[in-house]
Amino acid sequence: MRSAAALARAEWGQLWSTVRGGLVAKRWPAAPMTLGAVCLTALFQYLQNQSWGYRFVQDVGSVRAEDPLWVSVLRTPLSLFVPALDLPVWGALAQVLIVLGIAEICLGWRSTLAIGYVATLAGTLYARLGIALGPDSPLGLPASDAQIVDNGPSAAVVGLAVYVCWRHRAWWTAGVVVALMMIEAAMKPNLAGKEHLAAMTSVALVVVARWAFAAVRHRDTERSGSGVPPIRS
Repeated sequence: MRSAAALARAEWGQLWSTVRGGLVAKRWPAAPMTLGAVCLTALFQYLQNQSWGYRFVQDVGSVRAEDPLWVSVLRTPLSLFVPALDLPVWGALAQVLIVLGIAEICLGWRSTLAIGYVATLAGTLYARLGIALGPDSPLGLPASDAQIVDNGPSAAVVGLAVYVCWRHRAWWTAGVVVALMMIEAAMKPNLAGKEHLAAMTSVALVVVARWAFAAVRHRDTERSGSGVPPIRS
């Protein structure tokens, strides 16, 4: 039977080596985008708790399903950094610092932002679909959820966690994240829980697309090596 240490190395060894190498080489500058995101999240938290700043934050980063679609899409990138007013801000800051920091070291800041945005946008678009389906559908939502302010980093955090685990072959950890989100959605079938499922689904589609692209490139490489003209898509 394999020891706990061996199982941990098999699960997290590659991920740990990547993160440790990045931190040893650059220390905190290893994740500059993450540090900026933490500062931006703290700034939005401060502003939205001021009488003079609340409306500004609502106008640039608060998303509701009842808003026009183009408004929601424009606000979605900044909505990731606007903490929910009914939750402690330290939770949002910790999520951003830990998960986005690991993702930035492992994937680079461009891929981290791209995957985070895809996951967040998937949640934003799902809210409209869920309300259209209605509460009688397993994937639906009540019409009253259209008025809920839908902010925060949680969808991006869930999506990035799954994606980083996939890239670094931490399969069991990815499975635990998925299972926890499914349990959350089953026990508390609200907008947030179902948006997390939408975020994971969008990331799964990104993974499938990458696999398909890699398979096509591998096939073309083999054809080129054998003297057969590659298929152009």
